[in-house]
Amino acid sequence: MACNERLANGAEGYVGLPNVPYSQCEEWCKAGTALGITDLDVCSIAWNNPVPWRKIAGDFGEGAIMDEWAGYVLVLGFGVFFSIVTTIMVKLEQIYGGLVISSEHFNTAGRNIKTGLTAAVIVSQWTWAATLLQSSNVASKYGLSGPFWYAAGATVQILLFGILAIEIKKKAPNMHTFLEMIDVRWGKLAHLTFLFFAICTNLIVTGMLLQGGAAVVNAASGMHIIAANFLIPVGVILYTWFGGLKATFLASYIHTSVIMICLVVFITYVYAVPGDIECTSATEKQCNALGSAALLWERLRFLNYLPAKTAGMTFPDGAYVPTADDPGPGNFEKLTYTEEDYHHGPVKGNRGGSYLTMLSEGGLSFGVVNIVGNFGTVFVDQSYWQSAIAARPSSAHRGYLLGGLVWFTIPMSLATALGLSSLALNVKMPADEAADGLAPPAAAIVLLGQGGGIMIIIMLFMAITSTGSAECIAVASLFAYDIYRKYINPECTGAQLLKVSRLVVVGYGIVCGLFGYFLYGVGVSLGWVYNFMGTMIGSAVIPVSCCLCTRYMTKNGAIAGAWGGMILALVSWMSVAASRCTNGDDPDDLAEGVDCDTGKLNVDTLGNINAQTAGSVVALCVSGIIAFLVASIEYKMGTEQPFEWEKMREGIKRVEQVKDELPEFEMTAEYLDPAAKYVFKYGVGYSVFLIFVWPLAVIAWGVFDKANYTLWASIAYCWGYIGSLVIVVLPVYESWGSLKNVLTCTKPAPEAKE
Repeated sequence: MACNERLANGAEGYVGLPNVPYSQCEEWCKAGTALGITDLDVCSIAWNNPVPWRKIAGDFGEGAIMDEWAGYVLVLGFGVFFSIVTTIMVKLEQIYGGLVISSEHFNTAGRNIKTGLTAAVIVSQWTWAATLLQSSNVASKYGLSGPFWYAAGATVQILLFGILAIEIKKKAPNMHTFLEMIDVRWGKLAHLTFLFFAICTNLIVTGMLLQGGAAVVNAASGMHIIAANFLIPVGVILYTWFGGLKATFLASYIHTSVIMICLVVFITYVYAVPGDIECTSATEKQCNALGSAALLWERLRFLNYLPAKTAGMTFPDGAYVPTADDPGPGNFEKLTYTEEDYHHGPVKGNRGGSYLTMLSEGGLSFGVVNIVGNFGTVFVDQSYWQSAIAARPSSAHRGYLLGGLVWFTIPMSLATALGLSSLALNVKMPADEAADGLAPPAAAIVLLGQGGGIMIIIMLFMAITSTGSAECIAVASLFAYDIYRKYINPECTGAQLLKVSRLVVVGYGIVCGLFGYFLYGVGVSLGWVYNFMGTMIGSAVIPVSCCLCTRYMTKNGAIAGAWGGMILALVSWMSVAASRCTNGDDPDDLAEGVDCDTGKLNVDTLGNINAQTAGSVVALCVSGIIAFLVASIEYKMGTEQPFEWEKMREGIKRVEQVKDELPEFEMTAEYLDPAAKYVFKYGVGYSVFLIFVWPLAVIAWGVFDKANYTLWASIAYCWGYIGSLVIVVLPVYESWGSLKNVLTCTKPAPEAKE
């Protein structure tokens, strides 16, 4: 092992870091040998002085990588830039592709989106700020099980939603919102019930976007979080107002491409680029680099060996930070360390206390919350129904399957790389910073300096603007069709609907800023809201799905299931929270003989993972039991009859009778029935593989050895490259005809319009 070179000449000839004395290096070197560490020089890292990531890029006052004014320029500049680019793209399609922005097109994109763009849009819509930030937070808490359960637990909903995408084409080809089919089937009370759940879903998703974005911008530049909450939506409002859903789709492709390119850069840097100094040679400069899965494994292995820090210990008063003038060991920066800044020692609830295992109690609990909660944010979010409506029949099922499998790589590959790197690089990061989503920028800045932090901000803005735009269009559609057309002006024209949609886009942008301010004011973190969403909206999933998938669900069953499930979920959530310690810890995790106060409800207790797991599971499962029980009683009493799907096909009318530019055979039963069987087989099959087969297959690995972890990282690495290539190239290939018209300034003849 390389540390032996440092010790070869004894204490007098010792060459080491200024804050790692000879005796400490000798102790660590012996421990590393016993742990099977062969490549890493454990003395090349000052483990007792966690890396102050905010100081790496230089002195920017409150910001880690830029001055405050630069943060304002970045936030507003990105928004305006992409607004201009997207608006130009829509305008070019109007000129050279014959695009006409009507109310129908504003809200449905012409119902003619192909497979590649559908998949890119799904990836973009499902890539929240939480996807980039929260996935790395759970990696820093639970180890490698966190990214897997985030990725697998949020992929199955997209795969299974492909089933509903085909059912839309078969049973409700004219729908604009999923609430229209609920109104036709179950009436006004059910319509208002699920309108409530739909708006709650949009607010929760948008709130998380702003929470993550504002936290990172604040950390990077010092911009006040409240200002960021109001300024981030500005750019989204501009291009969404102009181009509607098609503008959102075009922007989503650009955003997805940028995110995937940045992802490839990060995973390559973590697993293949050793940095300016390899952690295998004896120098006076601290090694803040990785370069291979083996080195990442060895760092995490050694991190678990180090004793956990507790209050009352003596902590160092600073750390050496490399600069351009003094790359090693660097300038000494005075810092205050507490036990919260360290990630040393065993992980509670993990096999062997290791970060390198799938046998994690916390990771599994998070997986359950993630699976349940994300059913609500897909099946009750109008933006996903809108994407299914916009997709052409031949693309809907393939687009959702491809989008789900490509999206899997973002949390899996990125968090396995950056989330675990934030631990392995020994970054100074308290739990509250990690909960706010700062693990990825911290790891990126330590690895790549200022450029790494800027890349994370770019990825984050791509996620915020694309998903934010989709949420704006979703809410605009709900207000236009399910409030204005339904209750205010049933005889409205297409022009009036278009005007209402655009006004709502602006209004919702303002509401988003206010809601982000509210979440900041009450003091809940991104992780808190992410885990809570299942409790709040999970009870609507089964009733909404049954509206399109079975003839036998009744109005009263659906309403009772949604409200009853939510009420019982909230009761379960608060009951379990009241049994937790006032600081949010589980009493069972305390040392023997240590007690804590319980019986209180506060942000910490309500954010406990077990409390939120209870609420999420009750919401999803109990709502289904109530719904089917009520429906069974009504059928038994003879008060209800099975629903006839023809009523839904005929009951939803378009305001503007615009002919869809689709081959007629794609809307026939002969075409759609095989597509439905295809998406059911592969959607369910892939879901079972991700949730059951894969994790069960690696249980026997226990704590991963170096070879097993290298295999695990290699799968994530290759999946990242393949997914990025497919999602960037396929939409261009499928739309090459339209792109060629734009590039050659050729206006297609009327009969040649796509």
